[in-house]
Amino acid sequence: WCCPSGRRVQSCRQGPSPPRLLTEEEYRLQGEVETHKALEELRSLCQSPDFAAWTAVSRIQSPKRFAEFVGGASHVTPTEVSVHEREFGLDSLFIDEKLFEEEDEDEEEMGNI
Repeated sequence: WCCPSGRRVQSCRQGPSPPRLLTEEEYRLQGEVETHKALEELRSLCQSPDFAAWTAVSRIQSPKRFAEFVGGASHVTPTEVSVHEREFGLDSLFIDEKLFEEEDEDEEEMGNI
């Protein structure tokens, strides 16, 4: 009878447990899902009768690209995808790894002098 309430008091004193951190794969997947959901919501809003299309079109740099997006086209061009892959894809990880290896070697050499 006393033990369960004693456990509750003890757990209250410890505070809430820290949240579980996402794995890299979970983080990437959640980003993709949420981005897709937000883009669909934006498309839907832009297609609604209450949307001030002329106001929006007058403020953007590429009205044709915006119209294609609203019509269902991708929000990024193949060129943008390629640049992103070069900067943030697996190739960039390999380059970063090599860079850090070279820095470590330089630091070791400086330590030996």
